[in-house]
Parts: sequence; structure tokens; C-alpha cells
Amino acid sequence: MRNESLPVTFEGSAAARGLLRALGWRVRFHGLPSRQGVIVVYPHTSNWDFPIGLLAKWAIGIELRYWAKDSLFRWPLFGRWMRWVGGVPVVRNAPSGVVGQMAERFAQARERDELLWLAVTPEGTRAWRPQWRSGFYHLALKAGVPLGIARLDWGAREVAFDRFLALSGDIVADQAAIAAAFAGVRGRRAELAGPIEFREGS
Repeated sequence: MRNESLPVTFEGSAAARGLLRALGWRVRFHGLPSRQGVIVVYPHTSNWDFPIGLLAKWAIGIELRYWAKDSLFRWPLFGRWMRWVGGVPVVRNAPSGVVGQMAERFAQARERDELLWLAVTPEGTRAWRPQWRSGFYHLALKAGVPLGIARLDWGAREVAFDRFLALSGDIVADQAAIAAAFAGVRGRRAELAGPIEFREGS
């Protein structure tokens, strides 16, 4: 049986780490606090965020799932590739159903002691938006899992995934803690990074 006091770590890809270094990037990661959790990735302002994030995922060695709009999966070959790299299609006009279904998957993973971490970009788009979608927050609460903070910082050229929050259910306090964790991070197109404010019912 795994010792729950020890972080969950992975071997990762030396090739991915080397490519990130060649691109001027580094990854900061020291292990996961549990075998299940939700990751909030911010900011998301450029198409280049995805390949950098994917290289960081391979460099760490973690198997991640991530939500992506369902239209991206309609092209057969591209949709198959999206699923291969961890994509989970989301119908954006029915997020509450998605949260409930995903929470059940977390419960099953916990029973089976399976690794399940879901990465979410709460802005929902590369364009500027005045608020975040809050589905990731309600999912982490409903599933009873930690919230991982993944800073995609183009200013420091660093993907930092080394901070985790235990949510309280006090949405004002939790939102403030999340905002503090992302303080100073800069997107590739900084003007498109939306404020860290939740849009309820989304």
C-alpha cells in the first residue's frame, strides 16, 4: 500500500525537459499530494500555451486529463489524437452535467486507487473574458480533491506546478487564495488574461 504522506512523483521525459530548456523554459514540480485532483491552468492567452503545456506534462511524466470544447473532437484523426493526449470533450452549454459526471469518475478512481488529475483552463478561451468559468471549482469541492495551481508564466518562461490548495467552500475566500497563488504570472499576450473572478452557474 502506498504511503499517503509521500508525494506522488513520476520519472518524466528527459527529451521533453531538454526541448523545453532549448526553448528557454523550465518546469517546477515536486510531486502531487494525492492520486486524484483538479488543476487550474492560467493564463491561457495564446495557441502556444498548449504545446508548452504538453511538453511540461511529458517532462513531468504525469498522465493528465483535460477538458476541451467538444467541437475539437469532431475531426476523426485530430479527435483521436486529442483523446490520446488526455482530452475529455465538453459540451459548454451543459457544464453542470459534466461536473456531476466527472465527480463520479473521481469517486471511482478513489475506490480503485487510480491516478486521475484533470487540468482545466477556466477562462474557457484565448480571448479576454471578464470572469472565469467556475466548473473546476465546483468539481474540486464536489469530488473532495485538492486544487493544483499551474502557472503558465511567459514572463519567467516557467511552468510552475508546485502549489496545491484545499478548498474551504467559502467561494470568496477560495477565490482570493487562488488569485494570490497566481499573482505576478504573465501570459504570452498579457492583455488577454482575464481577472480571477468566478462566473457562477458556469
